[in-house]
Amino acid sequence: MVLFKSFRNIFLISELRKKIAFTLFVLIVDRLGTYIPVIGVDVARLAEFMQKKSGIGGLLNYFDIFSGGALNRCTVFALGIGPYITASIMMQILGMTIPSLEQMLKDGEFGRKIINQYTRYLALGLSIMYSFSYAMLLEHQGLAIVPGWSFRILFVMTLTAGSMIVMWLGDQISLYGIGNGSSVIIFAGIVSQYPAMILKLAYLVQEGNIHLFMALAVFAAFLFIVASIIFLEKGERKVPVQYARRIVGNKVFSGQSSYIPFKINNAGIMPVIFAGTILRFPQLLASMLSVKFPLINTVIQAFYNGPLFYVSEFLLIIMFSFFYTALAINPVELAENIRKNGGFVPGMRPGQQTARYFDYLLTRIGLVGAIYLGFLAIFPEILRIVFKVPFEQSGTSILIVVGVALELANQVESYLIERRYEGFLVGGSRMKRGGVR
Repeated sequence: MVLFKSFRNIFLISELRKKIAFTLFVLIVDRLGTYIPVIGVDVARLAEFMQKKSGIGGLLNYFDIFSGGALNRCTVFALGIGPYITASIMMQILGMTIPSLEQMLKDGEFGRKIINQYTRYLALGLSIMYSFSYAMLLEHQGLAIVPGWSFRILFVMTLTAGSMIVMWLGDQISLYGIGNGSSVIIFAGIVSQYPAMILKLAYLVQEGNIHLFMALAVFAAFLFIVASIIFLEKGERKVPVQYARRIVGNKVFSGQSSYIPFKINNAGIMPVIFAGTILRFPQLLASMLSVKFPLINTVIQAFYNGPLFYVSEFLLIIMFSFFYTALAINPVELAENIRKNGGFVPGMRPGQQTARYFDYLLTRIGLVGAIYLGFLAIFPEILRIVFKVPFEQSGTSILIVVGVALELANQVESYLIERRYEGFLVGGSRMKRGGVR
């Protein structure tokens, strides 16, 4: 009962109510676009082709996670927010390595606007490249009804326009809705597949293909993964920072205490995405060369169907976790910024010793986060292979869903506390004195 009262508090704030309604409206528009098929594609044969878990079909199934099933159905929004996400990652990495772009990131709001504009141009180029590659793939597999340049041009224009519309919808959510627009769209696409998975599992139980106990085991495994993600995503190491007393003009500012939170998982889901993409490209090349070199295809398929693939994925995730953490957090720069602001870590000398201490913490905390990401990525596969559990969700998709849900819950919590309501996550239901409606 208390939980329902806490949810009711959300709708007592007019601004928050409008933001949630706008976000839901945009998501409905986005989901409608994922069911409008592209002209000139044999959708029935495409569905049969996408059922393959190996070769090109397996690669497309992997990327279909981020389109919410639209890539599988070859609809107008088939590319989804994928090109924009890829462009954002590329610009983020380039911004950490190219001095001119790094300076733009430090120029405040003006520099970020320029970087965002570059990101959109790059997303447009990636959309054209992806859609053209997809068109050539459909022609090669005999899935285009009337192959040729007329089909390719129409296909590229349709998918590119759809990708730009999805990118614009994501921007509207970020501006006028709640949450990060790109993340919310991916979240909605993944969650939209849950009802079909539940119905399929119920049908298998009803037909006697799997036992009820096995279905309950699937549900328990899902809850275990979700609980693990919440526990570890919330986990952080708080490093205390003490700031000395400062004198500015005629004013004296007393010393303050603060802390720097080092999360267990500083890299997010990027290591999982990078590792999965890299490991699946040999599968794509082997499928293309299977006609002339059948032995190569046999060896590659044996690798992907054996334990060596999951061991490789686990190790690659750990490697990319350290790499992305190093790009995201620079211990030397962080220590220097603290020193310039008159701060220090108790027991550590400002400067080089503090930087070495930060590097020490990031290495050990990052190892825990990397192992957690690696295990999360392969755990559903272990359930499928060892225990024969029909678990159709990947660890990556579950991590996205839980991460975005936590972010949205935190934003709603901020609105409630700001308007003097008891917290949504805390579970309070009474409005404090002076609450604003």
